[in-house]
Amino acid sequence: MRLNPARQIYGLLRLPGDKSISHRVALIAALASASSEISNFSTAQDCASTLVCLQELGVSIERRDQKLVFAGNQKFVAPERSLDCGNSGSTLRILSGVLAGHDLTAELVGDESLSSRPMRRIIEPLELMGAKIEATDGKAPLKIHGSAKLNPITYKLPVASAQVKSAILFAGLNAEGRTTVIETTTSRDHTERLFNGFGVPVTTNSDLSVSLDGPARFNGGAITVPGDVSSAAYFVAAAMLLPESQLTIEGVGLNPTRAAFLSVLSSWGADISTDDVKTERNEPFGTINVRGGIDRVAGETDRTLSRAMIPSLIDELPLLAVIGSQIPGGIRIRDASELRLKESDRLATTALNLRAMGAEVEEFEDGLLVSGPTPLHGALIDSRNDHRIAMAFAVAALIAKGETQIEGSECVAISFPEFFPLLASIAKQ
Repeated sequence: MRLNPARQIYGLLRLPGDKSISHRVALIAALASASSEISNFSTAQDCASTLVCLQELGVSIERRDQKLVFAGNQKFVAPERSLDCGNSGSTLRILSGVLAGHDLTAELVGDESLSSRPMRRIIEPLELMGAKIEATDGKAPLKIHGSAKLNPITYKLPVASAQVKSAILFAGLNAEGRTTVIETTTSRDHTERLFNGFGVPVTTNSDLSVSLDGPARFNGGAITVPGDVSSAAYFVAAAMLLPESQLTIEGVGLNPTRAAFLSVLSSWGADISTDDVKTERNEPFGTINVRGGIDRVAGETDRTLSRAMIPSLIDELPLLAVIGSQIPGGIRIRDASELRLKESDRLATTALNLRAMGAEVEEFEDGLLVSGPTPLHGALIDSRNDHRIAMAFAVAALIAKGETQIEGSECVAISFPEFFPLLASIAKQ
């Protein structure tokens, strides 16, 4: 992909369904006691992997009028082949929790990137609950030997992870008693919200723990998945950085554990507002309005992102590093070593590509220090086949001088196949 600088971002967008919510509502619909209809399901390859895995488990899924329809009261069957999770960590980790509570054996596999990512964090709690899991040095492929009756556990997460929390809660549906997950830092809470929204009570406690009583089963029903707020982030950032911009994005998820970047950018001087906020199945959504330019007086704050802030910003950190290169004082990111375990080592890859565009970057084991403001110039960007990197540096390309080429840009289909066409539709030269 070759990109040239833009003068402004201008227009109105509606985005495909949220990836995190889509994974979870597909699993909920597959387990529900009655039929379910899902509108605006994510177009990401990752979410398609979840659907394919469910179909291999015998789940009936039909497409009707751009909706996914799941028959209710379905029974999983042992798959005839390995379940291919592709590049999707959410599919592999959360589906492992689902399968732990079923009396069958299934092998979950992934691509080269997913097969290099740590899975001990789900293996340990699921085995404590009574499942048996075979792994390769703590990584995929995983062979899950499930049980229809699991043991409830109280488990403290060593690292904040919504995927691990979700795997345990899904397993807890088939446990005899109360399952509790204790977090050290609040992570995204889609699972808790959607469980409650589909009839399985989950209690969120003041000590950062969440609990559910099993055995339990979801009600079916309809849901329209809100637009993906992590996808919206790239357009919001581009509009913020180009002074003449005016952008509206309708129907976007505004879950507080996911939309923290809006508050962060506002504190840095961005003109961002939200309105028309509603909820569906406990998930808030609404309209994001962005006017270009940065109020540099309002933005004179400490731009350190660390500790409790990191889980709710984890997907946007490479993008925030790009933005930081344009703001007086730059940006400091710490306590983000989890970024080294994503589709690529996102700390190293972000630093490499920012330097290629002329920015000054210091890399730490757990973060980055990006100096700013720094004029960027076009460069050859190595995405390392990481969709978040490719999209973050597409934004950088719009504010750089000269042409930028992004190698491996096709990887954005993992999360957002419409990204480049939508960006072209609102980027004005």
